[in-house]
Amino acid sequence: MSERHKKRGRQIAAGGVPIDPAVWRGMTLPRMSRRDLLRYTGIGAGAAGAAGILGACGVSGAPAPTGTSPGAKLPNAGLGTKQWWSKQKLHHEFSFANWPEYIDTSHGTHPSLDLFKRETGITVQYSEAVNDNNAFYAKIQPALQADQYTGFDLIVTTTNDPPLGFYIENGYLVPLDHSRMANFYRYADPLVKSPSWDPGNRYTMAYQSGWTILAYNDQAISRPIDSWLDLWDPAFKGKVGMMSIPSETGAMALVAMGKNPPTSTPADWRAAAQKLQEQKPLVRGYWDTSYIQELKDGNTWISMAWSGDIFQANLNGYHHLKPVMPKEGGLFWTDNMAIPYTARNPLDAMTYMDFIYRPQVQAMMDDYINYVSSVPAAREVILKSFHDPKVANSPWVFTPSAYEHLARFYPRWNKTSQVQLWNSIFEPIFES
Repeated sequence: MSERHKKRGRQIAAGGVPIDPAVWRGMTLPRMSRRDLLRYTGIGAGAAGAAGILGACGVSGAPAPTGTSPGAKLPNAGLGTKQWWSKQKLHHEFSFANWPEYIDTSHGTHPSLDLFKRETGITVQYSEAVNDNNAFYAKIQPALQADQYTGFDLIVTTTNDPPLGFYIENGYLVPLDHSRMANFYRYADPLVKSPSWDPGNRYTMAYQSGWTILAYNDQAISRPIDSWLDLWDPAFKGKVGMMSIPSETGAMALVAMGKNPPTSTPADWRAAAQKLQEQKPLVRGYWDTSYIQELKDGNTWISMAWSGDIFQANLNGYHHLKPVMPKEGGLFWTDNMAIPYTARNPLDAMTYMDFIYRPQVQAMMDDYINYVSSVPAAREVILKSFHDPKVANSPWVFTPSAYEHLARFYPRWNKTSQVQLWNSIFEPIFES
């Protein structure tokens, strides 16, 4: 599953920057680096600023059915209430926008979706439409702003990029029906129950998660590695790898300094940027997803890393690459399922969201995806039914209790001005 990270962008995007249609087309291509992306993406620019982008992409909004998706910013403040949900009907289909290579797959089909259809009669129109959080938000935001159907009833968006905060702040998501979340409340991992990015799970349920951690080459480094501050060790000069992603690198520096990113202040951000500037003489390079190849090739000895990449590298024979949970804590990010307020089939989507919290279903997904499971009970299913101890016993798929208190989270960016300020502080680290 390391290929999935080659198709995603986690960079923060600055608001209000016009986007040329040719650049927009490039933004969704897997080869486009996150560093390039953040120069152009314009989230929070509003309907007028993004309308041209939407048209250039060949996407147009369709009116939402009357009374089905009124929206929090529009008339009908009853969106997502018990009364509203009681009026929703199953249509036995819904459209799901997800990341590429992010669901169990076998012989061209998705077994968990096939099982869902057999049990519920609901057909999922599944598409790998999300290649980047910011670009996807810019793509569907004009339709949401205009009270129009986006083409999707269920979307996935991540905690370490601004769009999640923008969806919530702008009233673009349907409050969930908690009476239909029995599996979630019974089986969900504590890390994704009432999380800091969505207290009470009002709008979201976790799909899968991951960690931003340390990784090092134990053939090149013999001493113990246990802290983010090891990235500042002069002994590793010219062999340190860093991410060229403001959301990741900025949040990591805050954690390294003992700061809590969700409650951090602009003064904290500037102090973190100064610490990163002090580190620059030691750094071999700042990379997006290509950081993992630098580690594999031995060009770097120690690096920021995504847990899923290192797990997959180990499975593929790179046993000398060691993942490390820093003693200051690792950055825990989550891909969240959410229902746009203009969804045509919200009850069908809601049914699916809780369905994947059944341990048997989650196990089908976990054994293929290999990211952090949302359902701890799926571990026993993988051991007993799938006979896959490498996945079942990985701390990077099933979070051990010792790691739970080390989870650190990202700031919640919900204003364009916050995004612009964050970028203005951290982007210079990579650009000079």
